Amino acid sequence: MIIVLQRVSRASVAVGGKVVGDIKRGYVVLVGISDKDNYEDARKLAEKIAKLRIFPDENGKINLSAGDVCGELLAVSQFTLYADCKKGNRPSFINAGNPVHAKELFDFFVLECEKHFSKVAKGIFGENMAVELVNDGPFTLVIES
Repeated sequence: MIIVLQRVSRASVAVGGKVVGDIKRGYVVLVGISDKDNYEDARKLAEKIAKLRIFPDENGKINLSAGDVCGELLAVSQFTLYADCKKGNRPSFINAGNPVHAKELFDFFVLECEKHFSKVAKGIFGENMAVELVNDGPFTLVIES
């Protein structure tokens, strides 16, 4: 799995012009899944991002986790994270997971995140989504299983 995590002050995701998920302070996570990924990968990544200490404390030091600040999470599936751009000018997505497997694992990942975050919202798997966010920092991490 590949996760692009952005610390945000607010974010939302819309499908067909209708907001289907929104959060306040927390994380937007773009989630890419391959056929090699499994439930244990999803569980470990959910736990990892919940424990990351990337929010500032009262002294401005990056020292607090999402749980410490009642952080929320917006999860968006994104198969394009597995794009291979080495050859030519058109990306190949052959490394992206089969949609049935990827949806199942994405839904499991979201359920695992619900154990750790005060609110979890998500986009709609396989749909064309418009994601709006205010990146706080900016603070962006790429995390792989």
